[in-house]
Amino acid sequence: MRGSDTVKRNAVCLTGLIVCLASLSYSGEGVRTFRGEISDSQCAMNVHSLTHSHQEMLKSKSMGGTSAECARYCAKQMGGDFVLSAGKEVYRLDNQLEAEKLAGQKVKITGTLDAKTKTIHVEKTEPEK
Repeated sequence: MRGSDTVKRNAVCLTGLIVCLASLSYSGEGVRTFRGEISDSQCAMNVHSLTHSHQEMLKSKSMGGTSAECARYCAKQMGGDFVLSAGKEVYRLDNQLEAEKLAGQKVKITGTLDAKTKTIHVEKTEPEK
């Protein structure tokens, strides 16, 4: 019976380890590189933009003449946040001051993703070359 108990205990430990590793993988833990444009949540999340971009706002010139001006206006005047717009994905950024400096630019962000909130915990941001 002792051998049987050891096998059961090992099986339970192994199952726990597998579940733990799977949850870490699923939650997006680990440093990654993200690429996209620093935008604002208003435009990127289609609050007032049909294309998930600054196109409509730039045509109307109501929020500036560049993507950077539009993003800053929407973040400061309309209650938006700076985000990373990466194709169809939009990620919130935990370092708003750094994001504001690069508003409207294509960037490469190194950080970890909180998959539940879609927030990147930024370690490094640099303009894309």
